[in-house]
Amino acid sequence: MKLAFILCAGLVLQAPVLIRADSPAPAPAPGQTPAPANVETNGVKKPVHLLPDDAETAWKVVTEAMQPPLPPAEWNQKPPSEEEVARFKATMAVAAGTAADKASEFALRFPQDAHVSEAKDAQKDMLRTAVQLGARERASELAKLAGEDKEEAGKSAPDKPEADDPFNQRMQKAVEAAQKKSDEGMEAMLTEFEKQVRLVMKDFPDRGEAFGALFEVAQGLGGDTAKAITAEIAQSKAPEQVKKMAADLQVKLERLGKPLSVKYKAVDGREVDLSGLKGKVVLLDFWATWCGPCVGEIPHVKETFEKLHARGFEIVGISFDEDREALEKFVKEKAMAWPQYFDGKGWGNKFGQEFGINSIPAMWLIDKKGVLRDQNARANLTDKVEKLLSEQ
Repeated sequence: MKLAFILCAGLVLQAPVLIRADSPAPAPAPGQTPAPANVETNGVKKPVHLLPDDAETAWKVVTEAMQPPLPPAEWNQKPPSEEEVARFKATMAVAAGTAADKASEFALRFPQDAHVSEAKDAQKDMLRTAVQLGARERASELAKLAGEDKEEAGKSAPDKPEADDPFNQRMQKAVEAAQKKSDEGMEAMLTEFEKQVRLVMKDFPDRGEAFGALFEVAQGLGGDTAKAITAEIAQSKAPEQVKKMAADLQVKLERLGKPLSVKYKAVDGREVDLSGLKGKVVLLDFWATWCGPCVGEIPHVKETFEKLHARGFEIVGISFDEDREALEKFVKEKAMAWPQYFDGKGWGNKFGQEFGINSIPAMWLIDKKGVLRDQNARANLTDKVEKLLSEQ
């Protein structure tokens, strides 16, 4: 299910993956259609946001792209103005459009994959969301897809329209109930959403799609709640793709509460080793200069670093860039004082592969004992760091 954008128009979950549009297209795997340099939609050429070369990894990128961007951290302390909300709404519209483009590319490049039908549905869902959020330039594209749907429906009409399905109606009410908690923040919304979804599941025990909604709750809340939900999904009637996503998330969650090993030589020559940072709180920041949301987080990360570095807060950067010179120039211009890992492999980044990072920015917090404590550190970063620094 693609409920994240619907669930909250002002408070949202994680940033989508952003794939740089100017990177060279990867060589196609056997039986795979290569990605074109541009896609023409309704007479308008758009750059392709390149997906990874492997279908399984590419699908992860698509699903991550359907998670909308987080609002600015300062909104937690000061309510945004109407102008700020309007700007962020525009950002969400772009993110939804980007997700639609990724889903479209997936269907184009991996036509034999089991997820191709879901990718086509996702393209329509995300385009519809983008238009609703103000991306009127995508309206003609959406209309064209709607026309194709009507033509296809005329050939093989379903027994019951999707909107009339009692299950879908109940799930929509669950979304609406969660939205009523928006004043209390995303955690309250997701908690209410889980409660409502479980009520729906009692009345529709054979509708495994509901586990897709629970998976979104797991992604949003993380921690012990996510562990419990992913374990539940593994033993459920959930669709296989939801089980696979839950299994991937479970592997990542299993790292929580355990020591983390990261060792490298930074682009500036510094030797970095987490084992030598015991007694300090460390932010492991997965990012790239070409990732808009990553760049948008830099002021907040710098503010936290400058405020708490003297008390023992460190940052270890893991760059997904492919151009070393561009990275070094960017880091210098932005006065980012912390070390950066670089291997030039982009999404094939050594640590990205090891830790299962499929979307950026991803921010993990490590406590004074070298133990991974938080995999969703973007929200309320300063408060979380201060809390870990206060621990003995």
